[in-house]
Amino acid sequence: MNLISIFIVSILTENVVLTKFLGICPFIGNSKDSKNAVMMGIAVTGVVTISSLITYLLYYYVLVPSDTTYLKTIVFILVIASMVQIVEIIIRSKSKKLYDALGIYLPLITTNCAVLGTVLLNINNSFTLLETLIFSFGSGIGFTLVIYIFSTIRERLDTSNVPKPFKGTPIALITASIMALIFSRYIGG
Repeated sequence: MNLISIFIVSILTENVVLTKFLGICPFIGNSKDSKNAVMMGIAVTGVVTISSLITYLLYYYVLVPSDTTYLKTIVFILVIASMVQIVEIIIRSKSKKLYDALGIYLPLITTNCAVLGTVLLNINNSFTLLETLIFSFGSGIGFTLVIYIFSTIRERLDTSNVPKPFKGTPIALITASIMALIFSRYIGG
């Protein structure tokens, strides 16, 4: 696969939220406001891209040569947790308002399976370092795109005449499933 197709595939065809069903917690929980959704997406994009770089290097230059690849999940989680702490410190120092708005969802990036899933997909797909960076950045962009689109729809739904039993989470889940159907059409199936 060339780099452009890897980038497009990571955004659409293998979108971590809508086709891999990873990162659902922040997708549902932090998508009520489009500004917060974009900022969460940017934070996830940064964490997943930098974490992928570091985990790639650790995997191929430490774990593989020492025959300790069975430790990859633990090592990857430690790298991701460290990156989230750094991002959290930066956001807190630059924008207290954004830090407060993201609330619990910022530290939850540590356990966001979209981040860990992307890092593991890079290894499982045997990507080169450049392919890893492209796929990771594209996955972050795909996450941001989807959470932003979803947040704008949810903002409209809050002011729409939705039947009472469907208000809130039920209509959000229905909307997410329709989005997943739309994105699944890019697979070509």
